[in-house]
Amino acid sequence: MYIKDLQLKHFRNYEQLQLNFQNNVNVIIGENAQGKTNLMESIYVLALTKSHRTSNDKEMIRWDEEYGTIKGTLQKKNQHVSLQLILSKKGKKAKLNHLEQMKLSQYIGVMNVVMFAPEDLHLVKGSPQVRRKFLDMELGQVSPVYLHELSQYQRILQQRNSLLRTLQTSRDRNYLMLEVLTAQLVKHAVKIVEKRISFIKLLQDWASPIHSQISRETEKLEIIYKPSINVSDLTDLTKMEEEYIKQFEAEKEREVSRGTTLLGPHRDDLVFMVNDKNVQTFGSQGQQRTTALSLKLAEIELIKEEVGEYPILLLDDVLSELDDYRQTHLLNAIQNKVQTFVTTTSVDGIQHETIKQANIINVSHGTIISNVD
Repeated sequence: MYIKDLQLKHFRNYEQLQLNFQNNVNVIIGENAQGKTNLMESIYVLALTKSHRTSNDKEMIRWDEEYGTIKGTLQKKNQHVSLQLILSKKGKKAKLNHLEQMKLSQYIGVMNVVMFAPEDLHLVKGSPQVRRKFLDMELGQVSPVYLHELSQYQRILQQRNSLLRTLQTSRDRNYLMLEVLTAQLVKHAVKIVEKRISFIKLLQDWASPIHSQISRETEKLEIIYKPSINVSDLTDLTKMEEEYIKQFEAEKEREVSRGTTLLGPHRDDLVFMVNDKNVQTFGSQGQQRTTALSLKLAEIELIKEEVGEYPILLLDDVLSELDDYRQTHLLNAIQNKVQTFVTTTSVDGIQHETIKQANIINVSHGTIISNVD
């Protein structure tokens, strides 16, 4: 799949913009704070309806404007798909082929993207929240069921946390409603965990050989899922539910005293092992970067396997963060098979043929000053 064109209106620092793209590598060049990352972000938001930079949609609407619009035409196998996302201070609307979608989950997954930005290098050494977001974003693209379960889980989690805060200050603690919400939460939790375990096994199958290749066959990568309740060895959902209920019962008083839910998928984590050592704790910066790169390249192949087409790759200021060897490996891996967008302040020093043959887009002050096709 590839995006053929993009139109922006009142998005970030772009008042209005229309661009056509090539189905290979498109390099967006500009100095800092000129709009190149905003352009990259708009493609990501068009695909996933949310930003990788902010959780506040209002920040993406141009200053003093009431709304912002992102439109694009996607080429998928033998069909064109028109995508449109309208951002307003009241919320957002998504349209497929000019028809508004009742749920965003019906829209997400039509256009698949993989983002690789400097913050993704913190995927290994950053907080568990970063790794959970990685899991949720990638799984959500290939599994509408997962997206639904996650949405339901988060809704009930909010209700349960609200109740726990009420119980925290209540003299007469009636746990009946808590038990009802716990049972509802667990129903969605076990389905989320089951999907995550399955996804991580697939990711491992792709990432391990890629990591071995980048490390010149000297390192072995293993990805381990660390749920807050140890159900990794259970394959029966009913038994998983029973274990969750048992653990929640054991933690009930502590949760009430803290006023928050202490167990569940929102507390889970991933561990990356290189040669049987936790790379987050014991790995060198080079090993951590190789692990992050391996994961991103594995994502590309996994999405291809799941949906039948390669996703669009977004490389936001990441080439300069990689040394020549890892940079070359990345560019070799995508050459002639993945539509790619690269943001950079300069292509000087990048000798790879992929960049030399790229479509160059120059950005200055929220304006395209040249778009060479």
